Amino acid sequence: MAKANSNGITYQEVIRAVQRKEYKPVYLLMGDESYYIDRISDYIADNVLTEEEKGFNLSVIYCTKETEVSTIINAAKRYPMMSRYQVVVVKEAQNLSKSEDLFYYVQKPLDSTILVICFKNGTIDRRKKLVPAIEKVGVVFESKKLKESQLGSFVTDYLRRKGVGIDEKSVQMLVEFIGSDLNRMAGELDKLSIIVGSSTKVVTPEVIEKNIGVSKDYNNFELRAAIINRDVLRANKIVKYFDENQKANPAVVTVAMLFGFFSNLMLAHYSPDKSEDGLCRQLDMKSAWQVRDYVAAMRSFSAMKTLLIIDKIRETDAKLKGVGNASATPGELLADMVFFILH
Repeated sequence: MAKANSNGITYQEVIRAVQRKEYKPVYLLMGDESYYIDRISDYIADNVLTEEEKGFNLSVIYCTKETEVSTIINAAKRYPMMSRYQVVVVKEAQNLSKSEDLFYYVQKPLDSTILVICFKNGTIDRRKKLVPAIEKVGVVFESKKLKESQLGSFVTDYLRRKGVGIDEKSVQMLVEFIGSDLNRMAGELDKLSIIVGSSTKVVTPEVIEKNIGVSKDYNNFELRAAIINRDVLRANKIVKYFDENQKANPAVVTVAMLFGFFSNLMLAHYSPDKSEDGLCRQLDMKSAWQVRDYVAAMRSFSAMKTLLIIDKIRETDAKLKGVGNASATPGELLADMVFFILH
C-alpha cells in the first residue's frame, strides 16, 4: 500500500477523507509510482464538484518547462462561481523550473480552492520549505513503487473490491507477465473483471491465457515451479517454448525473475527463523503461500549451490547484454543457465 509523509497516510486514507468531504486546500502528490498519483487526482477532480459546477470551477494545468508558477497561483486565487469550491489540478509539476515558488501561495491558501499538485518521477526535497508548508495546511502523499512481493496483494485486493476472486497461480502469471506497471496491471484487471463478471466471477489461468496472451503452461511461473521441483524434462520443455516464442517470452525477463527468486532464497537460507511466518518477515512478504516455494527450494538447493546459481545468473545476464558473448543466442544462454541450475 502506498504511503505518504511522516504521518504514514495511505492512498485509501486520502480517498476516504475525500469521500467524507474532509477536503484540504492543498494536496501534493509526488513519487515514482504514477498510478496512485493519477487515481487520487482523478478522484478529487471527479467527485468534489457536481457536473454543473465543473464547467466554471475545474481547472487542469499541464506544466511544461515554460509554465510560470504565477499561472498556477493566479488560478488558485480565483473564487468559485456558484459553488462552494473550485478545484485546480496541476499535472506534470516536475516540469516546473521554480516549483518552490508555490510556497508563497501555500503559506495562506484559499479555503475555497482545492489545489492538487501532481509531481511524478521523483519527489520534492522535504528539507526545502515548500513540503513542510504543505504538510501544515494540507496533504503530502508520496507514491512509492511497490516491491515485487507486494504485487500479488495488489492484484488480489484490486479484484476483491470488484467482487472477483483469483487463484494463486493466476496471480503469479499476471505478476510475472505484466510486472510492476500498475497502470497496465489495473487495465488488464478491469478487462478480466468484465469478462468473468457475468459468469464465475473468478479469474483462472485459462481466462488469462485466452484474454491476456500468456500461456498457462509455458510461463515463468511454471519454469520456476519446474526448477524448484527439479523437474528437468518440464524445465527443458518450457525453455524450448521460450526460445521458439522469444517476443512473448524475452530471456532477460526470465533471467531477472530467477535472479530475484534465488536472491530471496539466499536470504531464506540465512533466516534465523525458517518457519513460514519467519520467512514472511525475512522476505517482507504478506502471506504464507508466498514463501512456500522458498521452503521447498531450500530442500532442493543448498546455500552454497544457491550462491553459485546467483553467480551463473549474473554471468548469463551479462552475456545477454553482449558482454563476453561471441555467438550464443538468448535461447542457448537460457538453456545453459537452467542446465547449470538443475545439475
